[in-house]
Amino acid sequence: MTPAQPLADLDTAALRAAHADFSAAYDELKAAGLALDITRGKPSAEQLDLSNDLLRLPDGEYRDAAGTDLRNYGGPNGLPELRAIFAEALGVPVPQLLALGNSSLTVMHDTIVQALLHGVPGGELPWAGRSIGFLTPVPGYDRHFTILERFGIRMIPVPMNDDGPDIETVASLLAADDSIKGMWCVPVYSNPTGAVYSEEVVRALVSLPAAPDFRLFWDNAYVVHHLSDERPAPIDVLALAAEAGNPDRPLIFASTSKVTFPGSGVAFFGASETNVAWFQHNTAAQSIGPDKINQLRHVRLLRDQEGLAAHMERHRAILEPKFAVVDETFRERLAPWEAGSWNAPKGGYFVSLDVLDGCAKRAVQLAKEAGIAVTPAGATFPYGDDPRDANIRIAPTFPPLDELRAALQGLCTAILLAESEALLAERN
Repeated sequence: MTPAQPLADLDTAALRAAHADFSAAYDELKAAGLALDITRGKPSAEQLDLSNDLLRLPDGEYRDAAGTDLRNYGGPNGLPELRAIFAEALGVPVPQLLALGNSSLTVMHDTIVQALLHGVPGGELPWAGRSIGFLTPVPGYDRHFTILERFGIRMIPVPMNDDGPDIETVASLLAADDSIKGMWCVPVYSNPTGAVYSEEVVRALVSLPAAPDFRLFWDNAYVVHHLSDERPAPIDVLALAAEAGNPDRPLIFASTSKVTFPGSGVAFFGASETNVAWFQHNTAAQSIGPDKINQLRHVRLLRDQEGLAAHMERHRAILEPKFAVVDETFRERLAPWEAGSWNAPKGGYFVSLDVLDGCAKRAVQLAKEAGIAVTPAGATFPYGDDPRDANIRIAPTFPPLDELRAALQGLCTAILLAESEALLAERN
């Protein structure tokens, strides 16, 4: 095996030798007949087991603390007890936080539909029937992009920094185009970079001049999903927006999808009083009330804010070793060749890996041919188009530790082969 050193610094003979070594390792990988999958950020079976008591709850109970019969219609705002458990973490007063169905993605989708059909408070017209745009921090969450693409909403990429989206870019785009009506934000442990928005960035986002019906779609999906003792200080986006004179700008979304059962959880919507009234008015035609029995199950399982924190510590105990394996593997296999850069997030569900420009798609394809399924290259950019073809989203949560390690080792072999191929092609 050629001694490891930066691939780009190798002379041509040494690069050919390294390529031959990587090719031989890749042939062995393919011969192993693997069938591994690290494509999506799903909780593992071990994590799901943490919430198995939901299958037995609420154990014959069907009334909330006020004595309301939860088996019947009504209660469109959801259980106050459950809203109280999540209110502090989400930074939303209980009266302005709604507990809804099982999917925050559904709530985000429907919120955009309502804005398209009816407009939002402060706007003169519905969003539909004209060309509108959304700012999309990149790399970002592919399902956010899918919603916008489904409705023909222009996506305008904004680069991400460690403390959130690049504010100079956001400011210049908003100043130049009042057809920009929204921006996706994952403020804590962003998908996939793990970035945590700073207070300075949040203050700017709620203060920048923008169209009166401009909204921040504040997807706080990972706010309680910590992987270390280093916890970001909570930022009250609603209070900062009100202080800036734009109280209606943030729309806050979250769910228990990665807290309990993804298919049987609870989604939340929080906003200003004006936005909450707008949301309630629109959804009144859609539902008489959410699954309150399921919400009671969650109250009985989590009990209070301290119970939620303890539950998430049990998740952390399962996930922290998996994220450590990602970092260890990349340090062992990629770092000696300077074949990639990646983040070591303090929370969330993903690792963002950047390889040599022009090599992500090739590496993912090589991994697939060797039986290792990875999130498609480009998925973290609008329309699946990563202009550098460099970013790969790593989702380490679902597979058992030994399968994860094998998948990462195989992916590294594919990356090294792809990068050595590209560097040799440049020299020919």
